[in-house]
Parts: sequence; C-alpha cells; structure tokens
Amino acid sequence: MALLLLSLGLSLVSAQELNPRAIVRKNYNMAKVSGVWYSVSMASDDMKRIEENGDLRVFIRKIESLKDGGLKFHFYFMVQGECVQVAVVCDRTDKDGEYTISYEGDNKVWLSETDYTLYVTFHLRNTRNGTETNVLALYDLKKSAESTGWVLRTSSA
Repeated sequence: MALLLLSLGLSLVSAQELNPRAIVRKNYNMAKVSGVWYSVSMASDDMKRIEENGDLRVFIRKIESLKDGGLKFHFYFMVQGECVQVAVVCDRTDKDGEYTISYEGDNKVWLSETDYTLYVTFHLRNTRNGTETNVLALYDLKKSAESTGWVLRTSSA
C-alpha cells in the first residue's frame, strides 16, 4: 500500500511537465541534484519508522553535492515535538549513485531516479540489530510540493 501511495505521489508530481526521455536511472550527475527540494511522500516496509515521531521520518530541504563526491542532506525532523534542522553527510561508495551513512544503524542510500528538473527518488536501506528497513522518498524541485502540508508542518523552525 505504501509503495502505491509513493507511486501516486510520483504521478502527481511528474504530471506537471514530465519528459520520459529525461529520466535518469544511472550515470548520475550529482551536481544537478544539488539544490532546494521539497518532501512529497515516503514509503517503507516498516511504517512505524516513518510515521509521526518515527526515527526515519525526515523532511528534505536541500541537497548538496560535495567536492569529495559525497552528498550533504539538510533535513528537518521532529524531536520531542520540536522541528529541528539537521545536516548529514553521506559518503560516496564506488557504485554510481550509492552512499553510506551511520545513523540508527548502518545505512546505504541510493539515488533511484531523477529528471533533475522535477523530482528525485532515493532508496534508503537501514540495518539495525540485524533488522533491515527500506524507505523510499520522493522529493519535488518545485515549491508546489509545500501544498501537500509535509513541509508546512515543519518549516516554521
């Protein structure tokens, strides 16, 4: 069900101006991913982790491509009822579009798909205490994503 909702979100975002020929699924230019992004939707095989107060529930604000090939994500997330801004750096691996980060366990982050102008999707695989959790996140480059309420609830910080 969660994947269906993520697909619906992608459909709504991409219906704006999507050019199927512009979709990139490999050989990413991470400099083109840098910029201000807005959270649209998240899906997970463990919904508790992305529900309200979940440890993997985050709201993107900005992505930066670093000189060393890493990515810096600027997130908002809720801590004890307060919206807190956090920046995290993901280290690049030898694989195209793959990064690692240590947070609540060991994590791999993959850029799944983008067109660089409308949307980007990321796949996070978190391994904690032998349990694996997968999260898909859809981000929109257009400010219209704020109308979903995801960002509005967290942007007062």
